[in-house]
Amino acid sequence: MYIATRSSPIRTQLSACLTWLAVVASALVALNVNMVAYAQDYPNRPVKLVVPYPPGGGTDIAARWVAGKLSDVLKQNMFVDNLPGANGNLGTDYIAKAAPDGYVIGMATPGPVTVGRSLYPDLPYDPQKDLEPIILANESPIVLAVNPAISAKSLKELVALAKSKPGKLTAALVSTGSVPHLLTEMLKMSAGINILDVPYKGGAPATLDVISGQVDMLFSVLPLILPNIKAGQLRPLVIASNTRSPLLPDVPTTAEEGYGDVTGSAWNGIVAPAGTPKAIIDRLNEETSQILMTPDTKQRFNQLGMESVGGTPEDFAKFLQAESQKWGKVIAKAHLQAP
Repeated sequence: MYIATRSSPIRTQLSACLTWLAVVASALVALNVNMVAYAQDYPNRPVKLVVPYPPGGGTDIAARWVAGKLSDVLKQNMFVDNLPGANGNLGTDYIAKAAPDGYVIGMATPGPVTVGRSLYPDLPYDPQKDLEPIILANESPIVLAVNPAISAKSLKELVALAKSKPGKLTAALVSTGSVPHLLTEMLKMSAGINILDVPYKGGAPATLDVISGQVDMLFSVLPLILPNIKAGQLRPLVIASNTRSPLLPDVPTTAEEGYGDVTGSAWNGIVAPAGTPKAIIDRLNEETSQILMTPDTKQRFNQLGMESVGGTPEDFAKFLQAESQKWGKVIAKAHLQAP
């Protein structure tokens, strides 16, 4: 005898749920397959690497080197497009607002990516939300140097000198909100010293005035002033890093001098507009990582006073977050404002 039965509501709901999960799983598998295929097909036209600074600087030179290498491995032209202006904010805004398809990526530096949000309240983009980290390409050490006429031969002696002459010593600031500027503020706060800031629009004029004796000292990216140090025109006191620089092995770190909180570096990374497919981000990261580890890239960067870094997109994202928090605290504590 056939007896009709009614399915229980719970069983019906469970069956519907399982069916829905199966549909979602199939869709995710299909999406993953499509994204992998998309990444394998990428790029099928030229890629623009935006440099938010004029040609000829360290960031531009590093970008052109990496772009040339990526062009070879991706079998597609990657060209550098310089979009300077507003201390790097103009070009970075262009990167942030580009189509998230992998065909516009850009160079990231501290100012517009980890400092700008705290220094410029009206910044037209949000570095944390509008940019997708790809890789940290390199770092350059920053050194504190003084005019040779200054009697201090070490950071400890400089601090003692500054305390004996409050408000008399002067420090050149290569540009407002730059890492060298923020390191100057960090040292003043950490050591409890009063040094007069002298702002400049760029490292070259700031360096010249310290060499001539018009200003007493400056924090600077090492590659910029290394020739002056070798010529005896500037005396290096400390490296604002956790380890000594092979370019100046006899110069101690700030930590060795008792100021381990006064650290920072100049760096270059590569970012994409937020929303760029992860498969493309991962491929660019993988290819660039291999380029950064090649002997010729390491040698070229070393000539520029840079060290290859690398790492995953997640590593770079954590680095950017930590840097943003650190510099944001310095800017707030020092009451810094955009010019």
